[in-house]
Amino acid sequence: QCYTNDRDLQPPQDGAAKVTCMAWSYNNAKFAVCTVDRVVLLYDEHGERRDKFSTKPADAKYGRKSYVVKGMAFSPDSTKIAIGQTDNIIYVYKIGEDWGDKKVICNKFIQTSAVTCLLWPAENIIVFGLAEGKVRLANTKTNKSSTIYGTDSFVVSLTSNVSGKGVLSGHADGTIVRYFFDDEGSGESQGKLVTHPCPPYALTWASNSIIAAGCDKKIVAYGKEGHIIQTFDYSRDPTEKEFTTAATSPGGQSVVIGSYDRLRVLNWSPRRSAWEEARPKEIAHLYTITALAWKRDGSRLCAGTLCGGVEQFDCCLRRRIYKNKFEMTYVGPSQVIVKNLSTGTRVVLKSHYGYEIDEVKILGKERYLVAHTSDTLLLGDLNSNKLSEVAWQGSGGNEKFFFDNENVCMIFNAGELTLVEYGNNEILGSVRTEFMNPHLISVRINERRQRGMEENKRLAYLIDIKTIAAVDLVGGYNIGTISHDSKIDWLELNETGHKLLFRDKKMQ
Repeated sequence: QCYTNDRDLQPPQDGAAKVTCMAWSYNNAKFAVCTVDRVVLLYDEHGERRDKFSTKPADAKYGRKSYVVKGMAFSPDSTKIAIGQTDNIIYVYKIGEDWGDKKVICNKFIQTSAVTCLLWPAENIIVFGLAEGKVRLANTKTNKSSTIYGTDSFVVSLTSNVSGKGVLSGHADGTIVRYFFDDEGSGESQGKLVTHPCPPYALTWASNSIIAAGCDKKIVAYGKEGHIIQTFDYSRDPTEKEFTTAATSPGGQSVVIGSYDRLRVLNWSPRRSAWEEARPKEIAHLYTITALAWKRDGSRLCAGTLCGGVEQFDCCLRRRIYKNKFEMTYVGPSQVIVKNLSTGTRVVLKSHYGYEIDEVKILGKERYLVAHTSDTLLLGDLNSNKLSEVAWQGSGGNEKFFFDNENVCMIFNAGELTLVEYGNNEILGSVRTEFMNPHLISVRINERRQRGMEENKRLAYLIDIKTIAAVDLVGGYNIGTISHDSKIDWLELNETGHKLLFRDKKMQ
């Protein structure tokens, strides 16, 4: 993966002016930076500074300089920012949809010790660590906070998995603890996972392992239950300093670890089932990297430094222009950003299983995306931004795709018709038929709402040249069969799928 220095968002200062935390919004439109002076600077996605606001102390009588901001995160709807402070409080600011909107405090959560790190993984749920060792949850809907689990050791780091359903905390005594809101059927254990040899300030949860690093100059990859998979040891390298922070790409396939004047990069190799070290990114006079934030579409990585500098890096495996109309940016093995060059609209095509995406094609009057992985098929509608990933065994690319229906992709392969509804990750239905002409197939998906019918999805197709079958795709059963005495050359269901019109070769 190549990381090119895209731009300098904020020039460094002479002396320490530490960037304490940074965050990208979920919608990729806003990037927030907080420095040691406790002011939040807001940038747009192109790196232009557009807005700023000052944070406030928990108690005005101690003055503005009585605390440091240690954690910052956007809400999942990108309209709020949570700020965790060392004066024992979390404030949630409503920043609004547009630049320049008034910044209003909409929640505050008072704690019994300093807030040391903070995440906002799901709607209304902020997870944070305290100096006293507790990991707690703040609910923005009920305005209450509660302890998830307690330890006796200062929380130095907090990270979530790719889906945001699981959390890891790193502690000053080296303990790494795992907690799930939902283990998504993985059956992985909760509680203390492992004791790292030093405080894991650089802690991140990638798709295939947990990466931890700290002051002993070693990067360790742990497996799902805490066993060591790999160790990268730089303790004998005189140019290496302690590891201070880490970030995982949104797809979980790459990890970047920050130290002094350097970013180290690890990429997951599915073929070797191991982490491979890429060439480190060396930047002279950058000093210690204190914060890292990866844009959620995977295209940018930002690094904040001890001297207040913010560097933005462009992350991509490769880029190509498709038919002079689309730009394809492969930001990881399993993630591609497709940008329409004339309108500027973007779609992020991603394999949810982490499979490597082969070539992406744009078909059907340049509206529909099609891409294969080793085990799945990715489909998408660029107009509605509805994307699907369905299990698919490779057939050597011999499938024929039809895009006549706006809701459904029809795929013919070896005498079988498969239907995939855009936005749905399950195959809608598949039937055997030799008749590949779209005029001999009719699919209706919830086209006219009917009272008492929640879902109405129906298909009519030819079993043979004189026999029509109609199928209920929701229940997966045959509705009926119609036999005719001469060859059929056109058919169509009405909007509700209750009536069928067809024509034969005699034009009847």
